[in-house]
Amino acid sequence: MHTIPDLKNNISFEDFKTEVLNDYKIAVKSRECSLVGRREVLTGKAKFGIFGDGKEVPQLAMAKAFKKGDWRSGYYRDQTFMMAIEELTLEQFFAGLYANTDLESEPMSAGRQMGGHFVTHSLNNDGSWKNLTQQYNSSADISPTASQMPRLLGLAQASKIFRKVEGINASNFSMNGNEVAWGTIGNASTSEGLFFETINAAGVLQVPLVISIWDDEYGISVHAKHQTTKENISEVLKGFQRNDEEKGFEILCVKGWDYANLVETYQEAAVIARKEHVPVLIHVLELTQPQGHSTSGSHERYKNAERLAWEAQHDCNAKMRDWIIESGIATNEILIEIERAIKREVREARKNAWNTFLKPVLKEQSELISILKQVASNSINGVFIEKIKDNLVAIDEPTRKDILSQARKTLVHIVKESFLEKEQLINWINKTFENIQPIFSSHLYSETNRSNILIKEIKPTYDEDATLVDGRIILRDNFDSILSNYPEVLVFGEDTGNIGDVNQGLEGLQEKYGELRVADTGIREATIIGQGIGMSLRGLRPIAEIQYLDYILYAIQIISDDLATTHYRTKGKQKAPLIIRTRGHRLEGIWHSGSPMGGILNLVRGVHLLVPRNMTKAAGFYNTLLKGDDPAIVIECLNGYRLKEKLPNNLSAIQTPIGVVETIKEGVDITLVSYGSTLRIVEQVAKDLLSVGIDAEVIDIQSLLPFDLNHDIVKSIQKTNRVMVIDEDVPGGASAYILNEILNIQNAYQYLDSQPKTLTSKAHRPAYGNDGDYFSKPSAEDIFEAVYGVMHEMNPKNFPKLR
Repeated sequence: MHTIPDLKNNISFEDFKTEVLNDYKIAVKSRECSLVGRREVLTGKAKFGIFGDGKEVPQLAMAKAFKKGDWRSGYYRDQTFMMAIEELTLEQFFAGLYANTDLESEPMSAGRQMGGHFVTHSLNNDGSWKNLTQQYNSSADISPTASQMPRLLGLAQASKIFRKVEGINASNFSMNGNEVAWGTIGNASTSEGLFFETINAAGVLQVPLVISIWDDEYGISVHAKHQTTKENISEVLKGFQRNDEEKGFEILCVKGWDYANLVETYQEAAVIARKEHVPVLIHVLELTQPQGHSTSGSHERYKNAERLAWEAQHDCNAKMRDWIIESGIATNEILIEIERAIKREVREARKNAWNTFLKPVLKEQSELISILKQVASNSINGVFIEKIKDNLVAIDEPTRKDILSQARKTLVHIVKESFLEKEQLINWINKTFENIQPIFSSHLYSETNRSNILIKEIKPTYDEDATLVDGRIILRDNFDSILSNYPEVLVFGEDTGNIGDVNQGLEGLQEKYGELRVADTGIREATIIGQGIGMSLRGLRPIAEIQYLDYILYAIQIISDDLATTHYRTKGKQKAPLIIRTRGHRLEGIWHSGSPMGGILNLVRGVHLLVPRNMTKAAGFYNTLLKGDDPAIVIECLNGYRLKEKLPNNLSAIQTPIGVVETIKEGVDITLVSYGSTLRIVEQVAKDLLSVGIDAEVIDIQSLLPFDLNHDIVKSIQKTNRVMVIDEDVPGGASAYILNEILNIQNAYQYLDSQPKTLTSKAHRPAYGNDGDYFSKPSAEDIFEAVYGVMHEMNPKNFPKLR
């Protein structure tokens, strides 16, 4: 596509015709894929369909302005664009619709996402970076509306960083920051706060992004009059328009069926963004959605006859077709022949994609049928197994679910029998799970030698006369070392820059390293995370600071739906090793208490969740994370910045291991498990318990995700035969997760002589003040009495009841 001449320049009419007809062919192919794709869903071959029909022509114009090195952050209607940049073939389109799990056949997600979600591969098989400046780049799409916007901000900001910050090795990532980040969004989704937050941040940062708003006047069935003030998003955003005195956005409007003006508009937008690093918004008006929102419904249910007639007249493909004939580029007869040939080509691609998808499944079906025949002939319940076999034979187009379901049902009929063919069946089932399960479950985290869990521990060492310093000093000095040694590292967040964060952990570092590397942001948590995701996708190593752990809830959707799934949903072909720095645990009141851990734990699988008990441990985590590829959240103890710690003499070399617990105190009577600020209270209580004859073992979890990979906690329980989890989250929160890991994953139940216990905060959020904290979260006395109570139950004579 990029061998085609620029339509704005003087070219021969023959070249012009070739260019236009090539574009028309792509538009027709894309439309035909949408039409055939819908039928595939309705026949049951595909589960769900959401297509780009009605948006073909503006996406052709966008593709013309898109250059190698550029990035896309879009949504699930951009199939024409992906076809135009030659990153989506017809067979790949259908492979995505069928959820083919082979990455070669379905390179967008290997069947992990529904069709319409697009990606390009940034990584080699060993996890190393490709040269992203020599390819067209698309970040991996997600479905939640407007969630592609925060990431777009970071993709664009990376160009600014590469252009402005010296010392970064940008050879695989940027050509002097000339790359543009291209975002796409439906008009209804501009109602989302994520859109407005991104627009505002982009205007402040002045980064090279171009946002296309595909406007067909509807959000599923809801008209724009219910979505947008004035029914027109570009009118609403006129206050963002730049002028001679003030920076802001460039805002352009164009009709979505006007091929020539679309091409000119997108060329203009690209020049502004690429050269000036000014964000551009293109409002693409008068688009249609011929098949409605998705295969789950029909647009005839909510569009009146007048609107449907208008859409038929203003369909962008039909308009382009009329223009081609009127301009003398091709006759109606030539276009009919082109359209017929494309229909045949799409049908053939659909057939090939389906056969490719079905082939390995049919092989597994045949294998099982053969085994079931043998099992039936050797079982006293052969008649029932024959019926199961016949049911399987009758399925012409089976799924793996169909096959394994029949195999497992067979086991019930032979459970009390013993013969060779039974063992063959069991082995086949086990082998199938062994081979197939990873197809759906792999790559949640890095599986290369840059996995963070492979980074070995380097413990702090101290001089004999080591200085005692505030914990914040350890963090500050370590961040200073990081920024000095890693030019690609940036730290940014609310109050991060000028004052060096609210707890002075970055004191003086903005002055030393500049406003781009240690930066203040607005109060906008979702796009702070988005900046980090986008920049990490482009080879930078951002540390995004969320001021307090409670405020991470503003961004939890982006962390959960985008960051946590990036490596998984691309099957290891993109990585976003963002480090999220925040602070939490005991301070004051409902919104500075910082322990919504259960919710976070269950929403961020794919991100490491690290809970260091002091700043030396935190510093070690940052050092470890920068040597690997996995994203992480590091929760510093909010009340630990002024606590004294010994200053290590090897600070920049420390590496805290991920997924490894630490035994703080050895004991024989009970294992106490905790983390963060509460761990320090547990430590003190363990000393107090010695006075009443209870020798507790204290274990610091350190890393919640992943959790105790070496199973050291169960080794402790083998010795003590008792366990208590102490946590400041609500009942059933993190403590339930921890106990599940100990009992069900580590199988510690078999070593327990007493009921496993959890001690948590109350079910409500913490009340304000010292007394509020005392009556809301586990106090030293609560912990002492709870542990004593376990020992009283075991030996009431030696440990009489306290109260």
